[in-house]
Amino acid sequence: MIFRAVRDGRPYPEHHLTLKQWAEIPPRPLRLDQLITTKRELALDKLLAEDSTFYGDLFPHVVQWNGGLYLEDGLHRALRAALQQRNQIHARVLVLSDHPE
Repeated sequence: MIFRAVRDGRPYPEHHLTLKQWAEIPPRPLRLDQLITTKRELALDKLLAEDSTFYGDLFPHVVQWNGGLYLEDGLHRALRAALQQRNQIHARVLVLSDHPE
């Protein structure tokens, strides 16, 4: 199995982070089998595109919430890494409080 689980949607509360705020989070290595996806489907053309990160962040976005690591953005990059037989990626991780105030 490549990922810990595959979901359709985000179980965590909305965080309202901008791309600029995401860019301020330093990337760290994560194992693919720790990640829970938030998308069930992907576009094959995006998976195979060489320039798929040209207009976006180089690093996937992961939300740590309630004991899980949710892959919010970067499913295609993570799957591409798995196809290249890599078992980890570098991603930006936003830690959300498990118990909202």
